[in-house]
Amino acid sequence: MFRWKLEDGVELRLLQLRNAPEVFALVDTGRDFLRVWLPWVDNHRDVADTEAFIREALEQFVLGEAIHVGIWCDGVFAGVIGYHRINTENRLGEIGYWLGEQYQGKGIMTRACQAMVAYGFSELKLNRIEIHCALGNTKSRGIPERLGFKEEGILRQAERVHDRFVDNVVYGMVAGEYDFGF
Repeated sequence: MFRWKLEDGVELRLLQLRNAPEVFALVDTGRDFLRVWLPWVDNHRDVADTEAFIREALEQFVLGEAIHVGIWCDGVFAGVIGYHRINTENRLGEIGYWLGEQYQGKGIMTRACQAMVAYGFSELKLNRIEIHCALGNTKSRGIPERLGFKEEGILRQAERVHDRFVDNVVYGMVAGEYDFGF
């Protein structure tokens, strides 16, 4: 099972079905905040919806297609990060993430993302890692920028977020650019 302890009481763990109530609770209490940039929030109406997501995520993990891990801060669920797409043939992975509002601004997601990048290059043997962020989501964009990803372009109207289409900025890093001495 995937488990990675970071500093300051932050831990990454593979999402399990038993985590569904706490995952749903954070989504539900932070619904207005999260839905600004995350189109899937409205599809999580109850714990059963979250269980369905986790069940699918575990199936993808077994197949090597994705890995979704929860972020816990001092034992409390705080968000999710993971490779929501792994292309083994091309050794490419795409990282996605979200964090509850009360956990933002503390460097938690930057450290979690740094750990996932290390895992991707060292364990998954990826050659390329991408992060796509909505153009206007400056907090999300700050993470790949802090970690040394290169801005590679803008995908115009690439994502529908409720009643609007948003442009996505694509950030990339290849194995040759990564400092394995981290």
